Amino acid sequence: MMVLALTGVLAVVLGGCACVWWAARGGPRWARAVAGATLAAGELARGLTRTNRRSPESGGDD
Repeated sequence: MMVLALTGVLAVVLGGCACVWWAARGGPRWARAVAGATLAAGELARGLTRTNRRSPESGGDD
């Protein structure tokens, strides 16, 4: 079951990357919309990673 879920996540990620590539080359409107959502999700994930690194609960003694 876990392999199936990870395969689905991988398919969504690859599809998003393909839409970003296609939209950069003037793809259809729906591909640009999916590309925008993909880029926004990437920025959100990047922001969450930065927040977690700065968190005092992370347990790091830097």
